Amino acid sequence: MANTARLKQEYVERIAPALKEKFGYSSAMQIPVLKKIVINQGLGIATVDKKIIEVAMNELTAITGQKAVATISKKDVANFKLRKKMPIGVMVTLRRERMYEFLEKLVKVALPRIRDFKGIESKLDGRGNYTLGIQEQIIFPEINIDAIDRIVGMNITFVTTAKTDEEGFALLKEFGLPFKNAKD
Repeated sequence: MANTARLKQEYVERIAPALKEKFGYSSAMQIPVLKKIVINQGLGIATVDKKIIEVAMNELTAITGQKAVATISKKDVANFKLRKKMPIGVMVTLRRERMYEFLEKLVKVALPRIRDFKGIESKLDGRGNYTLGIQEQIIFPEINIDAIDRIVGMNITFVTTAKTDEEGFALLKEFGLPFKNAKD
């Protein structure tokens, strides 16, 4: 719990005042905030084997410290042998303390474990939110490499209150996300 409070405290003491000065906000309510982090794994292969969903839920729960839920299909697609309401992925939405805890683990432990890591892309969605694609779940220390049977990727979406990409980028950069060729 102490680490979590540290990252939130860093936001209050250092990041928020820096952003307020950089963008010239008149009110503290205008300063962008990290609202939530959504981790999603699409598992299309799960139409063949139902056990894949359970394994992915357990892995995502171990990584985030919060129970993962299965996402279900909304319609039938015959070409993919997909029926309506079949589980086809898993997701977790992190907020507050767990969000800061996961962010710190991602930046300080998981991303540096990626082979030949040179930074992450710096393209936001136009509204100050950022999605990071990870190809291997084994970069997280909670995953036992010997126990997994298949390597799956995941999307990690950072949802902020920033109005523009520039504000969102500045917020995430202050939190320590290692963007490549970041212009300061």
